[in-house]
Amino acid sequence: MSRHRDTGTGGRPARLRRVLRRAVPRWPGRGRRGTAVEPSVLTARDLLGESLAGVLQRPARSVLTALGTVLGVGTFVAILGLTATTSSQIDSRFNALTATEVNIEDVALEQNEFVRLAFPDDADARVERLGGVEHAGVYWTVDTRGTDATVRSSPVGDAADGERAGITAASPGAIEAAVPHMAEGRIYDAYAERTAQPVVLIGAGMARRLGITTLETRPALFIGDQPFTVVGIIDDVERKADLLLSVVVPLSTALKTWGEPKSGGARMLVATEMGAARQVARLAATALRPDHPEYFKSVPPPDPRTLRGNVTDDLQQLFLLLAAICLIIGAVGIANTTLVAVLERTGEIGLRRALGARGGHITAQFLAESGAMGALGGLIGTSLGTLTVVGVAIARDWTPVLHTSTVAAAPLIGLATGVVAGLYPAWRAARIQPAEALRR
Repeated sequence: MSRHRDTGTGGRPARLRRVLRRAVPRWPGRGRRGTAVEPSVLTARDLLGESLAGVLQRPARSVLTALGTVLGVGTFVAILGLTATTSSQIDSRFNALTATEVNIEDVALEQNEFVRLAFPDDADARVERLGGVEHAGVYWTVDTRGTDATVRSSPVGDAADGERAGITAASPGAIEAAVPHMAEGRIYDAYAERTAQPVVLIGAGMARRLGITTLETRPALFIGDQPFTVVGIIDDVERKADLLLSVVVPLSTALKTWGEPKSGGARMLVATEMGAARQVARLAATALRPDHPEYFKSVPPPDPRTLRGNVTDDLQQLFLLLAAICLIIGAVGIANTTLVAVLERTGEIGLRRALGARGGHITAQFLAESGAMGALGGLIGTSLGTLTVVGVAIARDWTPVLHTSTVAAAPLIGLATGVVAGLYPAWRAARIQPAEALRR
C-alpha cells in the first residue's frame, strides 16, 4: 500500500498524525454487544506541543502579538519597583528637610491684642538658644500697596521697564535656615541687620533679567526710587523656594523703608537637628515670649510616613492605570491574532473534529496557544521591568527596591491576560462544524 503525505495540517504532518491517532474512536471488539465509542483523549504533553508549535510556526507575528503584553507587564514591574525605590528616597529627603523644619506664626491678632509684630527684636537669638536648633529667623512679605515697588537696574525709567517682584524682609537667621546656595556674593550679616543697611539679595533669574552678571562692580538696583546694593545672588534654596522670586532685604531696612508688617504677617523659620523638631515646636512660643506664649502658633513637621504614603499612592494609581491600558492593548492584540489563526486553520480544525477531537480539545488548544503568548510576553516584560528599575537606581545612585511578590506575579499576569484574550477565539473554534470546515 502506498503512503500518502498529509498536506492539510499547516506544516505539522507527523505531530498531527500522532495526535489524531490518539483521538480516533476505538470500536469494541467482535462479539461484544453495543456500539459505544471510547472517548478521545488529548494529553497535556500533546496540548503543550501543539500550542508551542502554533506559536513558533509564525515567530515574527507571535513576537509582535506579545509586544503589548511585554509593555504592560514591563510597565507594571517598573512602576511598582520604581515606586518602592523612590519611597525610600522620599523617606530620607523628608528626614533631611521636612522633618527638621519648624514654622512659627504670629497669631497675636487672634488673641484680640493690639500688637502688629509679636516677635521681639532678639527673636532669632532666643530660639537659637534652644537645644537642637541650628538656625532660626523672622521673615515677612512686605506690603507695598500704595508705593512704587518696581525693581529696576537704573534710577530712572518707566514702571514697565522694571520687574514686578515681591519684597521679603528676612533676618540673616531666616536666610541661613532656608539653606541657600549662592551663585555670587554672600548673605548680609548681623551688622547689616543691626544698622539697617540698604542691601538686598536676589535670585539668579532676576539678576539675569536685570542685566546683573557680576558683583565685582558693586551693582545696585532700585525699588521705586530707593537704591539698594546687591550683596549676593542666590542660585537655589532647599527651603522656601519663593525666596528665589523675591528681593530679600534685612528686617530693620524693611521697617525703616516700609514700616511694620500687617498684623499676623510675620513668621519664623527654624531649622533643627534630626529628631529635635517636635520638641522645639513645643518650647519655641515660651522662649519667644514667656509673658504671652499664646501670641505664637508653632507648626511641627508632618509625619513623613503619612506624607510618603500619600505621594506613593498617587504615583501608583497614576502609573498602574497606564500599565492596565498597556495590558488591555496586549490582550486585544492576542485576541486578534488568535482569531485570525482560527480562520486560517479552519480546515485543520474540521479534520480534527471529523477524526474524533471534541470541542473541549479545540478550546484547550487555542487557549494554550494564547496563554503561551501571554506568558512569553510576561516573562520578557518582567525582565525588562526589572532591568529598568536597576538601571534607574544605578543612574541616580539609589538602592533598588523590588518586592519578590511583584516579580513572581508579573508572569502570571501575562499568562492570565493571554488566556482571557483567547476565550472568544477558542470558543469560536470549538463551534466550527466538521462538514462545513472540510468544504472550505
